[in-house]
Amino acid sequence: MRLLLADDDELMRELLAAVFTAHGHEVESFADGTAIWRAFEAAPAAMVVLDWEMPGLDGLEVCRRIRAHPEGADTFLQVITARSGMHNLDAVLDSGADDYLPKPVTPEEIAARLRIAERRMEIAQARRRAEDELRKARYLAGVGELSLALQHEINNPLAALLTNSALVASGMLAPEETRECLATIDVQARRIADVVKRLHGMDDPRSVEYVKGQRMVDLGDDPGASRRKPR
Repeated sequence: MRLLLADDDELMRELLAAVFTAHGHEVESFADGTAIWRAFEAAPAAMVVLDWEMPGLDGLEVCRRIRAHPEGADTFLQVITARSGMHNLDAVLDSGADDYLPKPVTPEEIAARLRIAERRMEIAQARRRAEDELRKARYLAGVGELSLALQHEINNPLAALLTNSALVASGMLAPEETRECLATIDVQARRIADVVKRLHGMDDPRSVEYVKGQRMVDLGDDPGASRRKPR
């Protein structure tokens, strides 16, 4: 994992970097908040560790900027600071940070918090994967429901349209029969056009039961249509 850290205390930077590197992470260190923010802007990282009080931007301002960044919503933010007290913890959490560790810290404490951060990131990634799969499943279900609705609404008028157009094309009909076929073609074409119009105007699609265990998008043109079982 690529990890960014910033602290104006050189010894603290070296301690943090040593622990993170020992656990297999790629670490980039900075001495002030402005530098780490620029590094994040250039290439967002999965985890950022910050001192609160630093030259340039302080740690909480960096947290706020990262959270506002398009790729910063899932970054794990940890603040390590000499400040203590409940009001300081509230300030850290309000800035968007995920974790707070008061100084002085030992390598064991840093490693323990790192394991917690790794576990939380794994859970967050698993949740995102599950949400992506759910969105995909809902999309595919919606495609199936829409396909069934279009078949239900369009198949009959389309079949009538094709039948009558074939009769007209055959040239075997009397003039009156041809006019009747053309009138039927016009009616069925308008029915299909109406379905397309209703489909285009849908802003809150609903589904209704077509047969037991199978649903389709409701393309009804009136409020009661969704409550009527399709014929």
